[in-house]
Amino acid sequence: MTDPAEPDADVVRALVAEQFPQWADRSVTPVEPQGHDNRTFRLGADLAVRLPSGPGYVDAVAKEDRALPQLAPHLTVAVPEVVAAGRPGAGYPHPWSVRRWLPGAVLDEAGCVDQVRLGADLGRFLRELRSVPAADGPPAGAHSSGRGLHPHTYDGEVRAALPALDPATRAAATTTWEGSLQTAWPHDPVWFHGDLAPGNVLLTGGRLSAVIDFGTCGVGDPACDLVIAWTGLDDAGRAAFRAAVDLDRGTWARARGWALWKALVTGPDSALHAQQQRALPRLLADRWV
Repeated sequence: MTDPAEPDADVVRALVAEQFPQWADRSVTPVEPQGHDNRTFRLGADLAVRLPSGPGYVDAVAKEDRALPQLAPHLTVAVPEVVAAGRPGAGYPHPWSVRRWLPGAVLDEAGCVDQVRLGADLGRFLRELRSVPAADGPPAGAHSSGRGLHPHTYDGEVRAALPALDPATRAAATTTWEGSLQTAWPHDPVWFHGDLAPGNVLLTGGRLSAVIDFGTCGVGDPACDLVIAWTGLDDAGRAAFRAAVDLDRGTWARARGWALWKALVTGPDSALHAQQQRALPRLLADRWV
């Protein structure tokens, strides 16, 4: 059997047969590309199995089970629907879940995309997310990997990474980082996704159709959700996104800090390294803030 942190199709089949025998005859197929925090397998035509890749991501299973039914009625794009909750078994040590399968291609693999329309759609999604009543949402913290807090949370990591940059890039990055520390979210906490990245955005027919992976969601400062402006959108898409998301320049300044942190700490061993290296010059050249 494989390492339980890296469950394979045989482990998924055993878990399903043990706990949900009504689905035991369904095919089990790994979903590519896989995420970092979870492993996903398609279960027949209309379901998917999602398993934490390690103990650090276990708490997100229960959080998503609570949060997704709260959020879905307020959103015009699809989000994952939890169908069943699994428990440890078959040699796999963590809780897991069965969700409704959401069709679509992730943004990274969607081919030619109307960036202006995508920017507007993403902005609308985040406006809707911010409008969801937040009183019962989980306050930003360790469970959200700091997302929803102030970017100062990662001040030490950013400053440790800056000396490795060439002088011109270091100067621009330092200015960007210092600017991100100057303001704070002046309103009540609102819902944020926490990892609105190209790999968590699904498109069908070239249009935004679903947003997945709410494992780092919570309530707090929504600046972290604007990072996709540089990781997933071109200049025209970014302008449409800014207009649609309707957030102030201070929030955008903090968003630049979040984007800089992510670009600096994503090393060459990460599957996201190339994406972050492309985002860094876009971020530093963006003078809107």
